[in-house]
Amino acid sequence: MTSKNTGATGLAGRYATALFELAEADGQLDQVADDLNSLAAMIRDSDDLHRTIRSPVLSRHEQARAMTAIMEKAGMNDLTTRFVGLVASKRRLFALPDMIDAYQQILAGHRGEATAQVTSTRDLTDGQLTAIKASLKAAVGTDVTVDASVDPGLLGGLIVKVGSRMVDSSLRTKLQQLRLAMKGVG
Repeated sequence: MTSKNTGATGLAGRYATALFELAEADGQLDQVADDLNSLAAMIRDSDDLHRTIRSPVLSRHEQARAMTAIMEKAGMNDLTTRFVGLVASKRRLFALPDMIDAYQQILAGHRGEATAQVTSTRDLTDGQLTAIKASLKAAVGTDVTVDASVDPGLLGGLIVKVGSRMVDSSLRTKLQQLRLAMKGVG
C-alpha cells in the first residue's frame, strides 16, 4: 500500500505509511494503533513529554533514549518502540503527533471507516458519543471513529470535522456571526 493509495502525504504520511505496511505484514495493526493512541494521550497529558519531542536542545541520542525508556515502561510492543526510536534517531519527533494521526487515518481507511474530530466544551458522556457516532454513520454512510477533544472557549455546541467537511455549531461562532451581522446593520 502506498501513500498515494491511502491519502497520506508529506513527512508524517510517509512515516505512517511505512509503519502501517510493517504492522500489516506482521499482523499487528491493532496493537500498533493501541500503542499509538496511548502515546498520543501521554504526549497530550504531559508537558514534559511534549517538550521532549519538540526540544531542539536535546540530542537525537538523548531523545531516542528517553522515548525508548517511556515506550518500554508503558509496555508498548517492539514494532512501535523501534518505530519511535527510528523517528527519534532521524530528528523527526516533532512530527510524531502528526504521524500518529496519519496512521489512524490510514487504518480507518483500510477498515472502511471514517474518522470524525469532535470538539465540545466539556468531556462527552458515553451516551453522547454513541449518539454522535450513530448520527455521523447515517450522514456519512460508513462506521465513524470519533476523536473527541475539549475546548472550553466554544461556550456551547460542537465542532464536527469529517475529512474535509466541517460543521461548526459552537456558540462562539454563532456569536461571531451575529456580531458581524450587527456591524452591517448600523
